[in-house]
Amino acid sequence: MRAYAKLVNNGLEAVDVVKDLHRQGFTREEVYVLAHGKERTDRLADTIDTNKVGLSEEGMFDSIANLFRSRGDELRSKIESMGFEPREAHLYEAALDQGKVLVMARH
Repeated sequence: MRAYAKLVNNGLEAVDVVKDLHRQGFTREEVYVLAHGKERTDRLADTIDTNKVGLSEEGMFDSIANLFRSRGDELRSKIESMGFEPREAHLYEAALDQGKVLVMARH
């Protein structure tokens, strides 16, 4: 199944999207949130009770490589690890640069 993604303007909109995904049958472990800043991503994931893209999604190599990447490269890598094409990852990352929040889900 192709991964789902939706860009929203803020955490409140992200909450609504996550609730809708839960109603559609996605579990907490299948829903991810991503913001440009790592701290904001952590806060949103904890507040909304969603997963964060990590080792199990990215794999060991990409997870370690992210320690040496710019934040933009790291975000694109995380988005691609969820099943999106590099072109899509670039577009989503550009929106995150503008303050948007990306909610993703996959079964």
